[in-house]
Amino acid sequence: MTTDTANFDFQRDFQLNTDQLWHLLTDARMREVWGAPELGMILKVTKEDLRIGGLERHICGEEKAPDFEVETRWYHLNAPKDAVFTETVMAEENTFATSLVTYRVAEKGAGSALFINVAVSSFSGAESLNEFKAGWGSGLDNLDRVAAEMVNA
Repeated sequence: MTTDTANFDFQRDFQLNTDQLWHLLTDARMREVWGAPELGMILKVTKEDLRIGGLERHICGEEKAPDFEVETRWYHLNAPKDAVFTETVMAEENTFATSLVTYRVAEKGAGSALFINVAVSSFSGAESLNEFKAGWGSGLDNLDRVAAEMVNA
């Protein structure tokens, strides 16, 4: 099968300062809260290593039987401004895709703005690319909700 590629850009504004947003983006427990793309799905971090060169792992998928394992390798961490990492998605000893993700966090008034670029290489067909884009969009919708809850707490 050929390698299919896509590049997605996302932008969101938050009523959180950059340090608060950085915490939501990089803390493993917080990523578990907002990272699953759909109701009934989970993201569970099984190995944490937030440092340049660090390798993290999480499982995700249906809550009762998550079938995907994701390896995240951190390449650049410049708190609270930007981060670069890769994510490789696997299941049953097959690699489905690898993505290069860049976070940029900037002050915006009393809050902050988040810019995300995701460059995906799919090894499982072009239809997976839309699934990646939808998954990131849903995860960011969850991040919006979590951030709003923090502001209103």
